Amino acid sequence: MNPAEKLGFFIFTKEMDKIRVAIQGIAGCFHDVAAREYFVGKEIEPVPCTTFEEMFEKLDNDASLIGIVAAENTIAGSLLQNHELIRRSSTQIVGEAKRRISHVLCAVEGQTIADLDSAMSHPMALRQCDVFLRQHPNLNKVEHFDTAGSAREIAEKRLMGKAAICSELAADLYGLNILERGIETNKRNFTRFVVVADPLLASELGPSEAEINKSSIVFTLPHTQGALSKVLTILSFYDMNLSKIQSVPIIGREWEYRFYVNLTFDSFVRYRKSLDAVMPLLKDLKILGEYVSCDDERK
Repeated sequence: MNPAEKLGFFIFTKEMDKIRVAIQGIAGCFHDVAAREYFVGKEIEPVPCTTFEEMFEKLDNDASLIGIVAAENTIAGSLLQNHELIRRSSTQIVGEAKRRISHVLCAVEGQTIADLDSAMSHPMALRQCDVFLRQHPNLNKVEHFDTAGSAREIAEKRLMGKAAICSELAADLYGLNILERGIETNKRNFTRFVVVADPLLASELGPSEAEINKSSIVFTLPHTQGALSKVLTILSFYDMNLSKIQSVPIIGREWEYRFYVNLTFDSFVRYRKSLDAVMPLLKDLKILGEYVSCDDERK
């Protein structure tokens, strides 16, 4: 079932004709692209946020708002600061989406690459297109806070000689001419996004128990020998697949760590039994979300 079909009573009894989704960046950024693909067939109203911290402040203060957050990237790895923001927030993960990050070079209509003297984008996007930029030494790198923001600025100010590196959606939204597509160096650059919502909305938006096959949890352990090994052994006994495990130091508590774990499984019942079994070994446990894997063929 399409995730958008599960929006149900909570949203539409409030007479909302659009799905309001908080994004880090502005319309046309890759968070916006991921939101439109996840809620395909529904009208999206992006709620721009300058930082992820600002996004979670808005989510915690507005229970009708949905958020989409980058969780990990095949090049940069896990975005641990976002995992921490989810842990500290009142939201729950209700789904995930995987998106290949492909950049375009775009500029005001009528220009060619030879007419340009600079390329503007987020620092990460500039690095991801390094080979292309080296092949065009006339394009000096100019850092900007947002990929889509660079496109909007060039379009609004009619900046001649300037190009933006952004998504194809951003180029289209702001009326820029695409000069080159697929300029990223690594064609296997994927980002995994998670969709988060207030617990009340999550109960309407999230999948049923029969559909759930993935969970994100975070826990801490007592500082004793073999503590983690015992937990992993029990999870393995219940056929839990650890698709990710990452530790983060706990500030102010020397040599203690939080463990962020993604579990995938075939049986929701066995998954819950596994959590019951490891609970006596943990100092604390928080379920960040139970949802359907974006790699699941049932989706």
